[in-house]
Amino acid sequence: MSKHILVMGPSRSGKSEWAETLAKKVNQPVIYVATALENPDDLQWQQRIEKHRLRRPSHWQTLSVPYDLYLTIEQAKPPHCLLIDSLGTWVANQLEEDEESWEAMSKRLLTSIQQASVNIIFVAEETGWGVVPAYPLGRLFRDRLGHLTRQLGTIVDTTYLVTGGHVLNLSLLGEPLTNGDRDIDP
Repeated sequence: MSKHILVMGPSRSGKSEWAETLAKKVNQPVIYVATALENPDDLQWQQRIEKHRLRRPSHWQTLSVPYDLYLTIEQAKPPHCLLIDSLGTWVANQLEEDEESWEAMSKRLLTSIQQASVNIIFVAEETGWGVVPAYPLGRLFRDRLGHLTRQLGTIVDTTYLVTGGHVLNLSLLGEPLTNGDRDIDP
């Protein structure tokens, strides 16, 4: 039976590094699924991508999957482990999708995860802990990512929060919410 892990945290918290540590412990061939779109005109973005690339073992396979993430999950076969970094970037790539398309896409993603025959480690940014974004696109991103990670957190085996220099196993410390489809925040 496959195992699924969610690693969440704020920017620069070490969540990707923790996910990489977990992937090394699985002792399976790792496929690193990069959701970022490369942009040669954005030097800072390219440097961030390169920093991640240099930290990964050279024997890991890397796939660039900015859009159809569910297809990658559906096509993955044992004994591989997928390390998907990151859900926030994947959500950002889908912001132009209308609500109906987004709902169908996120539902297909969650279904593919539940049916996956491989281990999967997800990295997701934690947003919405501060000020409500002043712009509609920022609110859309925050809401879509927050809702997706909430749903994902209810179907994975283990959820970690990486913050303040510590890794917290939320699956051991917390209790899952049962009303994951209801949003009370405007």
